[in-house]
Amino acid sequence: MHVDEGHSGPYVRRLLRDSYRQDGKVKHRTIANVSSCSPEEIQALKLALRHKGDLTTLASLRDATLHQGLSCGAVWVVHDLARQLGISAALGSTRQGKLALWQIIARVIDQGSRLSAVRLASSHAACDILGLESFNEDDLYANLDWLDEHQRHIEDRLFTTSAPSGSTGLFLYDVTSSYLEGVHNELAAFGYNRDGKKGKRQIVIGLLCNAQGQPLSIEVFAGNTQDTATMASQVRKVAQRFGGDEVTFVGDRGMIRGRQIEDLTTQGFHYITAITKPQIESLLARGVLNMSLFDQELAEVVPDDGPRYILRRNPIRAAEMGESRQNKLHTLQRQIDRQNTYLQEHAKARVPVALDKIVTQCRKLRLDAWVQVTVQERVLALAIDEPALAEQQKLDGCYVLKTDLTPPQLNAQDVHARYKDLAMVEWAFRTSKTMELEMRPVHVRRASRTRGHALVIMLSYKIVKELALRWRDLDATVQEGLDELKTLCMTELRIHGKPLCNCIPQPRASVQRFLEKAQVVMPKALPHRGVQVATRKKLPERRKTR
Repeated sequence: MHVDEGHSGPYVRRLLRDSYRQDGKVKHRTIANVSSCSPEEIQALKLALRHKGDLTTLASLRDATLHQGLSCGAVWVVHDLARQLGISAALGSTRQGKLALWQIIARVIDQGSRLSAVRLASSHAACDILGLESFNEDDLYANLDWLDEHQRHIEDRLFTTSAPSGSTGLFLYDVTSSYLEGVHNELAAFGYNRDGKKGKRQIVIGLLCNAQGQPLSIEVFAGNTQDTATMASQVRKVAQRFGGDEVTFVGDRGMIRGRQIEDLTTQGFHYITAITKPQIESLLARGVLNMSLFDQELAEVVPDDGPRYILRRNPIRAAEMGESRQNKLHTLQRQIDRQNTYLQEHAKARVPVALDKIVTQCRKLRLDAWVQVTVQERVLALAIDEPALAEQQKLDGCYVLKTDLTPPQLNAQDVHARYKDLAMVEWAFRTSKTMELEMRPVHVRRASRTRGHALVIMLSYKIVKELALRWRDLDATVQEGLDELKTLCMTELRIHGKPLCNCIPQPRASVQRFLEKAQVVMPKALPHRGVQVATRKKLPERRKTR
């Protein structure tokens, strides 16, 4: 008697059958259909049938031993959320899809290189939960190439899952840069470094999100690519893959300009962006805008032959700019006090040299438009040009939004709110680069693998964002919750020293709290696949201890 299992697509058929011989042929007789039994009950049947000759074996405490198994809590929760969000389905059930899913899970629970992801799998139930065979870091590097090759298909399937009825009509887009430690990455180049890392090559990353701030697509560019140069590919992407009847792009003042507006108009798309301070001053000089409009909570100007403008003054930002200006002035004053002290103590010290230092510092702090440095009897002093200072202060906290959407299409309040939604893209970058996900160091050199790495980060962010949403009522960060879940380990049941199955104990209260809030239910047991994972590259036998 045995349990006969058969698979047909997503369905599993399990029959309790008996084998017998008739006319020299082996035939089978079905005793019962046990397909509705749980995996634990099926394992129990198999265990009983395996020891049917001596059932006392099962009752022997000497032969049945319990051992601490692998960590399973964090892996199971992230794996289940990936299933709920449609990430598992988008990646597929092939070996490459499962390897990609493990890279995402490893990135969420413990950031690092492909080598560290393999080491992580040796202490977590990655193979038992994902149904993976053994792999090493070379398999994960090759999997990045697979991710790059299938990125469009994966993103399209995720978009279909998140917006089954089609495009939401509004897209948020922004770019960032990420510096690299090495010099051999194929996309590495010197450019405008937002991280303030001088002398570091970088890559440029563009992230396209829907109206809710959910990432739809990520793209990696060479490090010297200008922000505006990345827009054309996003317009094509939306037009061909994500677009609908009415599409609106939302980008900051450095993203959507003249050429980009022309491209959007050609596609029949709309835009919401902001304009620069020189552009605001130009509109004020031409009489299109008036300073009194900034005194309103939210003002609107709709010219007859041009785009529509939404104006506002942020009082908090205005106060911050005023405070920053005063701090710079105090810094310059302290520098003058030091120079005056030096000139008094050193009779041979040259006044022009000290004056040149202060003027250079004044320009560096960008105070030279309203601050002058005077000299009288070897004493330096500051003189404030009040009219020039007032001119500098008049636009503090002021910003102007620009859009081609008419008031009937979107009112001023909604235009302003949609532009503010760009903060969700900035939060995605901040989370991906420096917080839970740590995009850098990149650890790869090929362009295809760099793009695959970025896709892993984007998919990981979707899970982290969902965890943050579900755990928002708990007094813990996402990382603290995952660390707590890591402590939940399986109990390995061995009969005669042979591993049989992995039982999952009842979680303690602190772990159960995170499971319930994540809306994830742990199984009672997991099959023991016996897969051993090890890195190809080993740590050096002799290494530094400090």
